[in-house]
Amino acid sequence: MCCSLISLVVIYRQMRISAGSAKGRRTATKKLFAKGPGGERLRPTSSKVREALFDILRDRVDGATFVDLYAGTGTVGFESLSRGAAKAIFIESDPSMIQTMKRNAHDFGFSEKAEIIWGRADEFLTKAASDHEKYDLFFIDPPYQSAEIEKVLLILGREELLHEDGIVIVEHFFKKELPEQEGFLKMHKNYRYGDTILTLYKKAGI
Repeated sequence: MCCSLISLVVIYRQMRISAGSAKGRRTATKKLFAKGPGGERLRPTSSKVREALFDILRDRVDGATFVDLYAGTGTVGFESLSRGAAKAIFIESDPSMIQTMKRNAHDFGFSEKAEIIWGRADEFLTKAASDHEKYDLFFIDPPYQSAEIEKVLLILGREELLHEDGIVIVEHFFKKELPEQEGFLKMHKNYRYGDTILTLYKKAGI
């Protein structure tokens, strides 16, 4: 008999688009969690928080470019397209998730509107800044125990990547404290849902 320092739990559960043209369509069906020294591998945004996110954004999604910096299964980005976003950009470092998103983009009829990029969020932002790109909406939802939020907020606050009326929304654990201001970005409002908080940033002065 032997025991492992890391236990893996595979949970099969279907996630669905909650509104818009693709309402009811299923995205990922497999979630893989690692418990132990490696921490959690994948923690999709719950349907409750996802619906709250789009309730906060409301009509800002229609015609916008939506950037999901830690896309995972892609459910949030596909929800934005279903609700009228002109384009969604999915950034993900897990190759298996990339394949899942590409398959779903094709099946949902979103291939022309979905840009799926394999890589790290900070690398994408640095390249986008060098290309003088600007976006409307950023969604940031990395693993709760990582330092990714601070890393990408630093880049977003330093570089002119956000349109004047653009929004950055961060999903994070309620005990995690985020900066009131990071360069061009200023915290605008917090919304709490159980142990999860959605923190909204806008350009300072907006």
